[in-house]
Amino acid sequence: MTELEQQIVSIISSAGESKAKAFEGLKKVKEGKYDEARALLAESRKADLEAHKIQTQLITAEMSGENKPEIGLLMVHAQDHYMTSQLARDLIEELIEIFEAKEEK
Repeated sequence: MTELEQQIVSIISSAGESKAKAFEGLKKVKEGKYDEARALLAESRKADLEAHKIQTQLITAEMSGENKPEIGLLMVHAQDHYMTSQLARDLIEELIEIFEAKEEK
């Protein structure tokens, strides 16, 4: 496996971990465990930051023109995972706010 492929797989792995933590947090919301849900979302955000760091390195390499990474199906797949993990986390964060506010009434 090339270094680029390893970086791309790391994006996929981090994004998958992020999404899993976010949905685990959503399950905690169903149980009314908002503090635990927020803790899981913090873990989700941390995993997303790892994916973002790698993505930024690849974008910077492409913009510099040196070691321009080849865009292939694996990279597209990684970007798809990263985007959906961010969207899932953002939506679940909003759901926590909604459910918690509803419960306080």
